[in-house]
Amino acid sequence: MALRKLRPITAGTRHRLSPGFEDITESKPEKSLVVTIKKTGGRNNSGRMTMRYIGGGHKQKTRLIDFKRDRFGIPAIVKSIEYDPTRTARIAKLYYADGLKSYIIAPQGIKVGQTVISGDNIAPEVGNALPLSKIPIGTIVHNVEVKPGGGASIARSAGSFVQLVAREAVYATLKMPSGEMRNVLVRCLATVGAVSNAEHMNEKVGKAGRSRWRGIRPRTRPVAMNPVDHPMGGGEGRASGGHPRSRNGLLAKGKKTRHPKKYSDGLIIARRKK
Repeated sequence: MALRKLRPITAGTRHRLSPGFEDITESKPEKSLVVTIKKTGGRNNSGRMTMRYIGGGHKQKTRLIDFKRDRFGIPAIVKSIEYDPTRTARIAKLYYADGLKSYIIAPQGIKVGQTVISGDNIAPEVGNALPLSKIPIGTIVHNVEVKPGGGASIARSAGSFVQLVAREAVYATLKMPSGEMRNVLVRCLATVGAVSNAEHMNEKVGKAGRSRWRGIRPRTRPVAMNPVDHPMGGGEGRASGGHPRSRNGLLAKGKKTRHPKKYSDGLIIARRKK
């Protein structure tokens, strides 16, 4: 899927790089698999603003994605590749042999009419979901579970993937998108292939209004704030703001924020690249 460079007939289209929709085969979603998103505007149940820079935006309906792929041994046909406004990747609509319909994250290269299946003793082909114990070493996978049966939580965004590099006893070693090497139980499911829409990272919004359509409000620089609003605010003239830190005072450049005794520390073999 290639990006589209628009003719610069307005200031908003001059620098815009728009996604191409050549891979989309259906524009209307399956009614039984969509849920309307209730906008909060960054407010909690008391009406107080707890998240800044959220508000407005177009109405959206999220698609219910099957991240568990636990219908083992039942083949499904890919009926369409669709757009999802709430995520970066494309989604694929599946019709199972027993009549059930569901959405999955569309892998790169999947085609309409293709058959996908999940289970133990199936071929490691694009779109199929298998336990890590049954996937050949060196295979590119996505939608990886961390807990068996818990649903995919690793490598779900556009263009992302992990590589299965080793297997020993009950653990499989994965090379993460960040470069981190991590152990995961071999009973965890993973889907073969990389996530679709890899060009998403090169898109350019083009104008501020498109961010407002997405519900993102303008962000105020901390240096421009008053001392009561941010640790970096205040000062006479154009003060630098001091050492970069968050609104709560935590250092933003280089300070380690990971818990020193996190439960998963023992499963990480090599840290991500600095």
